Amino acid sequence: MRFETVCKAVCIASTLALFAQPAAAEKVLKLGTVGFLGMPIGDAIDQALIPTLEEVSGGKMTIEPHYRKSLCSEQSCGEQANQGLIALWTSSTANFGNFGTSLAIFDLPYIFKSIEDADRISTEWLAKKQCDIAAEEAGHVCLTVYSSGGFRQLGNAHGPVHVPSDMEGIKWRVTKSPIEYTLVKNWGAVPVPYDWSQLYQGLQTGVVSGQYVATPWQHVAKLHEVAKYFTEIGGSWSGNQLSIDKRQYDALTEQEQEWLQIAAQAFGQKVQELDRAWVEAGETAIKAEIDEWYVPSEEELVQWRAGAIDAWLNAKGTYDPQTARRVLEEQGMTGFITQLEEAGAL
Repeated sequence: MRFETVCKAVCIASTLALFAQPAAAEKVLKLGTVGFLGMPIGDAIDQALIPTLEEVSGGKMTIEPHYRKSLCSEQSCGEQANQGLIALWTSSTANFGNFGTSLAIFDLPYIFKSIEDADRISTEWLAKKQCDIAAEEAGHVCLTVYSSGGFRQLGNAHGPVHVPSDMEGIKWRVTKSPIEYTLVKNWGAVPVPYDWSQLYQGLQTGVVSGQYVATPWQHVAKLHEVAKYFTEIGGSWSGNQLSIDKRQYDALTEQEQEWLQIAAQAFGQKVQELDRAWVEAGETAIKAEIDEWYVPSEEELVQWRAGAIDAWLNAKGTYDPQTARRVLEEQGMTGFITQLEEAGAL
């Protein structure tokens, strides 16, 4: 008798506990990213994208994040989204190029003059314009474009670099990016493709003497311990994007699409805020430990921008000249427009 009573009590308790649990989301979107908690992309997913979507949908939609390449990395994330294995993915705008050229404009050197200009113009109109193109051409609906590390800056172990001629003959580490290779070569250095994981040791031993990397990543990798001379030339903005596979997006109701767009907007605002703080913290820490942080004059920047002309010429056909002109005009970059026009890049 006592046994039956206990069993009934357990069953009642289990039933009550079952009904007390919150209802599971009706739609779960799996997200693949190389970002992780502790850096702006991962933190913005955790602090803005996920909670905003749950809030505006009343818990009907949620996101299942997979950080640190646990499912895929950049290009392969986009491929998995196309296969329906995941829905959302992040990547650099450069790696989005594997699916089309709609975001290539963000990778043009000196398209932006500052982090503030890049954030403002991207948020106000450029991201939407290019993402609308991406939805038609790339098989992915780009939801927002944002920075991961601001601008690449020059750091080297050789000595002060103020103008491009100061780089003459120095072995400079580059990635596989054709734009980066062209820039470093045009600035007079010797481009040397070199693995990121070995870069600290390479700078320490003199296999390479310089690098062109976003400053917070230079700080994370402690490159300033062996490269004591920095030059704030800007140029290449570290653009990134958040997308969803178009077929999966089109399968959502209009209401669900609206919820997702609101969440993506919140993510974009949060990642901008976190990224600016990350860049500032990295630069402050580096400046405290190096021999020189040089900021070129406007006259000297004209020389640095001249090295970017070939990169624009090589990229012709991947960007709309009128759109690029508008971006530059909104920043008052009339001198660079003239340089580009004379070379036939605009």
